[in-house]
Amino acid sequence: MRQTLHDRKRQAGAVAIIVALTLAVLIGFAGLALDGGQLYVSKTEQQNAADACALSASYLLTGTPIPAANFTLAENAGVAVAVANRVGFQGAPISAGDVQVEFGTSLAGSSWTTAAGGPAGTARYVRCTVSRTGIPMWFMPVRGFAAQSVSAAATAALSPAQSNCAIPMGLCTSGTPPDYGYVRGQWYSMNFDESGGSLSNLSGNFRWLDFDPSAGTPGCSGGGAQELACLLKGVGQCTLPPVGPATCSSSGNSSPVPGCVGQTGNINSLGSAFNTRFGIYQGGGVSNSDLTGAPPDFAGFGYDATSWPPGHDAYNGTSGATHNFLTARTTNDAVQASLVPNGASAATSGQLATHGADRRLVTVPLVDCASFTGSQHAPIRGYACVLLLHPYKKSGSNVTVTAEYLGRSDLPGSPCATSGAVGNSTSVGPMVPALVQ
Repeated sequence: MRQTLHDRKRQAGAVAIIVALTLAVLIGFAGLALDGGQLYVSKTEQQNAADACALSASYLLTGTPIPAANFTLAENAGVAVAVANRVGFQGAPISAGDVQVEFGTSLAGSSWTTAAGGPAGTARYVRCTVSRTGIPMWFMPVRGFAAQSVSAAATAALSPAQSNCAIPMGLCTSGTPPDYGYVRGQWYSMNFDESGGSLSNLSGNFRWLDFDPSAGTPGCSGGGAQELACLLKGVGQCTLPPVGPATCSSSGNSSPVPGCVGQTGNINSLGSAFNTRFGIYQGGGVSNSDLTGAPPDFAGFGYDATSWPPGHDAYNGTSGATHNFLTARTTNDAVQASLVPNGASAATSGQLATHGADRRLVTVPLVDCASFTGSQHAPIRGYACVLLLHPYKKSGSNVTVTAEYLGRSDLPGSPCATSGAVGNSTSVGPMVPALVQ
């Protein structure tokens, strides 16, 4: 019995050593599972923030070359979206200091530059890095591991979309691709008489269009002017057809082949809908329902021979102390009182800042209008980006609508960045943000 007790005492010491060694191993496994899982969750949360940051910032990489001010705007937009995310099992905020936004001309290049560093005007890639330091470990300190750091990065650029959202105006083609005879920065007009429907009264480079005469537009019923007015107040016609065939043989209200659009002639009563994009609304005063139902642009300032004597390049040109459009939208310049029709009211600068959206940089189809001579349908040749310059200008029943041509909407540098599903090199939609790394 004495020997048995002696053996048990010796075994008790051995078991303690084995338990101590085993416990260290078990804590190590627990650390790998729990602390490793914590780091994995943090990485996922930070990646979401980096993705959102890059997509938001790339939206501003428009222009040829990209204006220096756009890089600062892109950086601010990216950081603003990133800090809206949370980390640490959604329990902790991301601070602006945790986010770095850089711009580069190539994915393969190593020279990434912040907005303050003065990126090149061809820097069409934006990379967001979200870092988090001092993440405390629960079990791994037993194994000698201190607090850890995790970072996540995402790179985005603008890419042609599969689909388009365009207003019901077409720019008549002339010449050959890519610009069909049009010159970037030049102004082009549509002139017509609201009192008549004869096509002979319609002149200029633009035409009102019906994207599908045989069917209505989802969310915009009624047809004719009512349908077009609805499109002008809303986002426009989306999921448009691709480039059309050589000719469109359909006529009347029969369904044209894909890639063909219908001509509407002179459409009256579109002025009120068109003018909402400049922050102009019928009636006394501008209500929140006006602003949310038909949002204005960030700027309502109108460009014509009086306000912009050069008569071209209002988008990013110069004319004395007058703000060009890029500057006007950052300062939310309201439309001039002289351009507001009788019985209408204009949004203030504050209202434009709060409710503004991209409403004057619009996509329009390039249409072979010569085909309208023998048919009520014409083929689409591509899509263009234009700047709507001023509200409806009326003299009696005569109307003038003018826009500045800013190039094809599917080419790099197009100011018409919008929403839509990312396409490939053959897509004809406007440029949309897309993750590339």
